[in-house]
Amino acid sequence: MKRRDFIQQATAATALATIGGYGFSSFAAGNSTKKITILHTNDVHSHIDPFGPDDGRNANQGGVARRATLIENIRKENPNTLLLDAGDIFQGTPYFNYYGGELEFKLMSKLKYDAATIGNHDFDNGIDGLYAQLPHANFQFISANYDFSNTVMDTHVKPYQVFIKDGIKIGVFGLGIKLEGLVDKKMYKETVYKDPIETSQEMTRILKQQEQCDLVICLSHLGYYYSKFPEKISDLNLAKATKDIDLIIGGHTHTFLPKPTVAQNLEGKNVLV
Repeated sequence: MKRRDFIQQATAATALATIGGYGFSSFAAGNSTKKITILHTNDVHSHIDPFGPDDGRNANQGGVARRATLIENIRKENPNTLLLDAGDIFQGTPYFNYYGGELEFKLMSKLKYDAATIGNHDFDNGIDGLYAQLPHANFQFISANYDFSNTVMDTHVKPYQVFIKDGIKIGVFGLGIKLEGLVDKKMYKETVYKDPIETSQEMTRILKQQEQCDLVICLSHLGYYYSKFPEKISDLNLAKATKDIDLIIGGHTHTFLPKPTVAQNLEGKNVLV
């Protein structure tokens, strides 16, 4: 994980004032412009240590210690910073096999994550295993299209969370991928998957009209885009099929983006993906 990657993400977040369809006047007081930094991770897959020297494009990169230093330095530069994770926190190294997710949640809590959504691999120890680790997570889990009503996760996951940074009201809602056919039913039990587009329309209505948010962020584990299945729901298709989302932070497909993709929503306004 490199500092320039965080800086690119921070620059993208600042650009929301224009790209998201807002004028700078929405965030300006006199001649001063307010700046929000948005840092995000996804598909960390229990990688506590840096990648090894033979790990291809990721060789000798990453690790929680480096991430912690980067986050600390960026927060010093701009205290108005959000730190989010787009799911698949679990599975991928012996740390998960041995500790079951406890270490991952404890470290994320020390890094002071603000919120995370839930990926398919976060069910790899079953929904009961995920629930068992919640006491170690001092941050909010958000997922609007997973209905956990008849599971142990009921009341422990919110559809959205609102944050205020330097007077700017930011609404963040979560979306998860369809689990059927991807995860064994016994692992997620009675979790009900709801249509992401319909859910997003409801979330943006609540966040814009009821909560009066200045910015709306979707924290997604749907996947960036599926070239072999172009009609499949993905971050790009979600952006085009909805309105009032300013930024989609995604995961699942492990897509490396040197800069954000700009998509047009239903109203022809730009959405950062």
